[in-house]
Amino acid sequence: MNNILNNIKKKSLRERFLLVLGILFFLLYLVLGLFIIFMKNFPLAMQPIYRIAFGVLLIAYASFRFFRIINDNND
Repeated sequence: MNNILNNIKKKSLRERFLLVLGILFFLLYLVLGLFIIFMKNFPLAMQPIYRIAFGVLLIAYASFRFFRIINDNND
């Protein structure tokens, strides 16, 4: 944990901004995926199986972005 904080402090302002932006988009995709899966009155006419598949795809993409953020942060 201490190593991660020191690594963040060594980054330039631009790199820190991109890190925060990456985290925000990770959270956006994660929440959007969960929202699509668990929303009962979904505004688009989709069958439930496609809605769940789309939500799972968004969550998988969010996890992909999260692991890229972690790996880029270790450099």
